[in-house]
Amino acid sequence: MVKKTFNNYQNSFKGLSKEVWWLALITFINRAGTMVLPFLSLYLTENLKLSLSQVGWIMSSFGLGSLLGSYLGGKLTDKIGFYRVMFWSLLTTGFLFISLQFITTFIGFVIGMFITMAIADTFRPAMFVSLKAYSKPENQTRSLTLIRLAINLGFSFGPFLGGMIIATLDYSGLFWVDGITCIVAILLMRIVLKQKKFHLKTINQNSENEIQITSVYKDKPYWVFLVVVFLMGFIFLQLFTTMPLYYKNVHHLTEVEIGLIMAINGFLIFLFEMPLIHYIEKKLLNKLKIITWSLVLFALSFLVLDVSTWSGVLIVSMLLITLGEMLAFPFTNNFAMNRAPEGKEGRYLALYTMAFSMAHIFSAKTGMEIIARFGFDINWYLMGSLGLIAALLMLWLKRMLTTSEGIIKIT
Repeated sequence: MVKKTFNNYQNSFKGLSKEVWWLALITFINRAGTMVLPFLSLYLTENLKLSLSQVGWIMSSFGLGSLLGSYLGGKLTDKIGFYRVMFWSLLTTGFLFISLQFITTFIGFVIGMFITMAIADTFRPAMFVSLKAYSKPENQTRSLTLIRLAINLGFSFGPFLGGMIIATLDYSGLFWVDGITCIVAILLMRIVLKQKKFHLKTINQNSENEIQITSVYKDKPYWVFLVVVFLMGFIFLQLFTTMPLYYKNVHHLTEVEIGLIMAINGFLIFLFEMPLIHYIEKKLLNKLKIITWSLVLFALSFLVLDVSTWSGVLIVSMLLITLGEMLAFPFTNNFAMNRAPEGKEGRYLALYTMAFSMAHIFSAKTGMEIIARFGFDINWYLMGSLGLIAALLMLWLKRMLTTSEGIIKIT
């Protein structure tokens, strides 16, 4: 049994190109250094003495910068190529993250965060498009999953290391490490990953029953999908904004304990996501149904927090949202990638990442205001309700694709 399990785990990684493995290593180095984000709300309230409302505005500027960066990243990727966009984005972001530690005012941090994220998130559409160049069409979902595995392994290592740095040094060390790892990651990319062009037809164009898409702005099912992605991001981002405050203020956890709980998410994804995705693809399970159930798990992960004041419920919540994340993100990525006609990948994936950026704009600010006015419990009820609404929208999307196009792209 153990040998069979190990072989299945090993087989889930087979067939991926060496470029995808290099990209995963580069992503891991970068994300291991992204230890500022889980502690940003704590840094702003404790070190800079900002109010929850001010922290909400800073997180909104984070989202606005991300929105602009995602849009520019998509446009630039289609015009100058993903490789140049990725290189200059991460290199510049490294220096910007280092400089954030020297900003001590509310207005300064709003502007600094906006500029940093506007540059940083040009990387995201470019990275998604790069997977079409570096992976075979049949391996795209697993390639995406490997990148996510690297991201989450980095995130599982990063918060723990971040908590240790705060305990032994101070918050400024986080900004230094974050910036330096961005620079190291992209310099490694320059050495080991060569620019590559692709001329692949997407699944859309190979489908005889597929309606030809002339413009992303006329693709109505994709816009329903983007609303789902926005709601999913809106809920999920609470994990990095309001949740650390809940751990600290309600359950009185230390930074190290917070880092350990956050690390559970990345560690479980590292162990189980790739085999899970490999199993789902092998069994040809309906991906849209899987995304729907993942949103139900997202909802439950927040609603369960209102069931008990026992600190063990934090682990239950983390397990639920982690399973939901493993089921949701790889297949939403895959849907966006395969929906895009050839030559318009940047635009489609830009809108996909922009949906998350819009979530950044409103998620933290909404959560902070609700907590300040009504408390954490009401915020968790809201997030749970939004998760269930997103699940209903997925059911509508599945029906829309089945009836209007005669085919579901990711069945």
